[in-house]
Amino acid sequence: MPIVELHLLQGYGAEDKRRLHEGLTNAVRLVVPAGPEAITVMIHEMDHANYSRGGKNRTGAPALKDPVGIVKDFLEAMEARDLKSARALLAEGLVMQFPGAAPMHALEELIEWAGPRYRFVKKTYHGFETMQDAGPTALVYCRGTLSGEWPDRTPFDGIRFIDRFEIEKGRITRQDVWNDLAEVKATA
Repeated sequence: MPIVELHLLQGYGAEDKRRLHEGLTNAVRLVVPAGPEAITVMIHEMDHANYSRGGKNRTGAPALKDPVGIVKDFLEAMEARDLKSARALLAEGLVMQFPGAAPMHALEELIEWAGPRYRFVKKTYHGFETMQDAGPTALVYCRGTLSGEWPDRTPFDGIRFIDRFEIEKGRITRQDVWNDLAEVKATA
């Protein structure tokens, strides 16, 4: 039964600590063959006055935004066609890669590209997975099915998709999309 202890400066909220508990539990499970109920995580909070580095008391940095929350907010804004809110979640230099398309760098490019392919699309999510790469990038995968209407207003649904997002400093820097939209349309 693994036990993980984390020492943390005071100031992080309950949701931040919940994310730490979940993340540390999942990290252990990547190596140790134990179910989550067998993994104990203890967070010990320390008053700022009891901690120093280089002889100076320090405070903790603010918690990073939840990368899954950033992705969900972006996808909800896109589905609602709230481009202002969606754009606020994107980093400068954004790259979006969709099946059969050249890399795009602006939401307007995406909308123009999608226009002749479908009238609208909605996503039903089956899961979100997140991880941290060795650098500053958080990775989020979401998967599920697409539904919507073709340009002639014929409905479609149950089309598989996977999206992969890269997030740095609270902004989406890259989106890669895989789906079966073209295959389904070819047989429709």
